[in-house]
Formats: sequence, C-alpha cells, structure tokens
Amino acid sequence: MKLASLKHGRDGKLVVVSRDLTKATDASDIAPTLQAALDDWDAVAPQLAARSEMLHAGQVEIFAFDQSACDSPLPRAYTWMDGSAYLNHVELVRKARGVEVPESFYSDPLMYQGGSDTFIGPRDPILALDESHGIDMEAELTVITDDVPMGVSVQDAADHIKLIMLVNDVSLRGLIPNELRKGFGFVHGKASSAFSPVAVTPDELGGAWDGGTIDLPLLVDYNGKPFGKANVKTDMTFNMAELVAHAAKTRELCAGSIIGSGTVSNKFEGSEGKKIEDGGVGYSCIAEIRMIEKIQTGDFITPFMSFGDTVGIEMNDAAGKSIFGRIENKVQKYKA
Repeated sequence: MKLASLKHGRDGKLVVVSRDLTKATDASDIAPTLQAALDDWDAVAPQLAARSEMLHAGQVEIFAFDQSACDSPLPRAYTWMDGSAYLNHVELVRKARGVEVPESFYSDPLMYQGGSDTFIGPRDPILALDESHGIDMEAELTVITDDVPMGVSVQDAADHIKLIMLVNDVSLRGLIPNELRKGFGFVHGKASSAFSPVAVTPDELGGAWDGGTIDLPLLVDYNGKPFGKANVKTDMTFNMAELVAHAAKTRELCAGSIIGSGTVSNKFEGSEGKKIEDGGVGYSCIAEIRMIEKIQTGDFITPFMSFGDTVGIEMNDAAGKSIFGRIENKVQKYKA
C-alpha cells in the first residue's frame, strides 16, 4: 500500500493513496497520523491495507490525490539517521582531497544523526540564508522502521523495515568542512530534508525489492535537465537492513525511525562517473560532479545551487510509472 500525509497541523493527516498516485481516501479514522499508525503497526497496518483495497475497488469516498498538498509522510520524526552506503561517493570526495579511504569504511558504515524536528514537504522550497553556504541536493533511498531492538541482526532488521521513501537530503557544503574539523559532527551543514510525497510498503515494489535495496534507477533532474539516473542497487556497499542494524547497535530504535542510504552513487566503467550527456548515469548531488572536475582538471567548475534553481527526484517502476511521487524543491532566500 501507499500512504501519504496531507498538510494538517504539525503531523499531517493520514491518507491511503492509489498505486497510480491519482486517487486517495481518508484514513484518519484508522490512525490520525502516520506516526500513530507506526506506533501500533501490527494492529493498524491490516486495517490500512483493507482500506487500500477498498480504494481500488471504489468502495470508499475518493478524492483526487494532489502531491503538492502533501507534507513529508512523517512531517517530523523521532529519529533521522543517514548512512553512507555508497563508498564510491566517499572515495571521490576523499580522492579530490588526496586522502585515502580507511579500510574500516568498507566494513563499518558511516552514519550521522540529523535534525528531524522539521522536514520540508516534497514540493516545498528549500529555504536558505545565503548562497555562499553551498546549497546542494542529495538524492537517496530511505526506510521507516517499527520498534527495533538493540543489537538486532541484519536478517531480523530487514523485517523491521515497514515503509520506503525517497529523500532530498539538503546539504550546505560551504559549512560542512569547518564543522567536521571540530570533530563533533554536522549541525549547521545539514538543512531540513524533503521526503517523497508517498511512503510505500515493500510489497509494492515487487521483485525490485530484495529485502535491503531497490534494483531501479533514481532519477534526478536539475533545472529541467536530466542530472542523474544511478541505480540504487549498483555499487551499494551496505544495504538498508545493514544500515538499520548499524543504527540499532547500542540503542533501541522507536517506531517511526528513518534511516537513509546516503547519496546514491555509481561508478562508470570501473572509474569516476560521467554526465548523462556524456553517456554516463550522472550524479545524485552536485558535490560529486565537482569532485570529479577537481580530480580531472584541478578545479571545481559546476557551482552549487543558487536562488531560483530547482531539483526534481523520482523513481519509476519497470513500466515507467512513478512509485513514490515526485520531490521538487526550488531554492528560495529565507525571510523571517
């Protein structure tokens, strides 16, 4: 089934969405919000699944689904942890700095805990104070869990993945280096993220989902032009079940925890990536193309995002139909 949260108060109003993303029906009588549904998932999920079947059979009141009316499926969350499952991305960043990737990175995932008190809607603007902050998109895969026990195995962690989403993990690249030099993690360098209009249960993905990743390309466009189409499964060092298990290594995860894959990144012919127009699969963030430019030419060429720039992120099934709906964020100057 597919679930969304219409803009309503702080935590949205839960609706069930049709598989083709054209219709929806109210589900707030079952659970007022997605977080409430996740808090009692074993009891609530069958009711939501039944409502989904009634929606497709035309047995409930139906309205047109408007993605622009959506908030993030979880407008705020108890936990948002983002990993770095694609070591190609890490290798490029460090290679541009002339630094080797530590061997431990290939067996022990990188992960940070981000701000989860405010997410932006899938069609809301990215608000920024200054272009000099280095505004960048990061197209990623994310999952939402139910309650996860501490020390969970990778195999069992897969069973705790209840919903899947996409995310634009907005980064302020100009602020990150100084924060990392302090040795205490991100705060200012990570702005509010934007998640896909719809969260879907794993069964909706059919054979494309293998319990830990999706064998489909993640489509990114930038100012109306194709920018990236990297395959989520290709070159993925750690799958989502492994990242969930890593997040729960020393703590329990509460229902509604969101775990991210990090920037989706593919190698090209065993080396650095290439732009789509040059026959490659492109990129899921601007930083990566800048790193390749630095490696190849000695200089950064592509600028980060400016006010007025727009990024789109989407994933289509094998038939070319959107699975999660479209993230589309335009950068705007913040005014209090």
